[in-house]
Amino acid sequence: MSDPNQRFAARTSIEQVEEGAELAPKFDAQGLIPVVTTDYQSGELLMQGYMNAEALNKTIELGEAVYYSRSRQTLWHKGATSGLVQTVREMRIDDDQDCVWLRVDVAGGASCHVGYRSCFYRRVPVGKEAQDKELKLEFTESEKVFDPQAVYGDAPNPTQL
Repeated sequence: MSDPNQRFAARTSIEQVEEGAELAPKFDAQGLIPVVTTDYQSGELLMQGYMNAEALNKTIELGEAVYYSRSRQTLWHKGATSGLVQTVREMRIDDDQDCVWLRVDVAGGASCHVGYRSCFYRRVPVGKEAQDKELKLEFTESEKVFDPQAVYGDAPNPTQL
């Protein structure tokens, strides 16, 4: 597709964006829109990522999640390397069309490149818990679904420090 924005409507009014039937996503200054991804059946939060116009178009066309990797500056078809493809069962956009929500089925049962089911595998203590002790993350998942070294080998980590 030569112009990935051609599928999207121009943003012409608040009424059009908030109440209309046209897809008119608002990308940020870097050309990205945040994406929240949850499990279709359970509603569990799996990950948060970003899409540019091309990734959003590819996701719509393929019915599989395609993100934009900010660290690698390239499209990232989720599962292309690992086999943990996210099949989109439903895509939603928020009221002002600046955030996408994907509800997916995940082949292989994991979405996190670290090997856990969800990228949100640690809990941050808040309130009294945070005041009573040194702030330490608590793991909410105890077992990895897969071994990242076996899947990715020595490939660069998708998230860089």
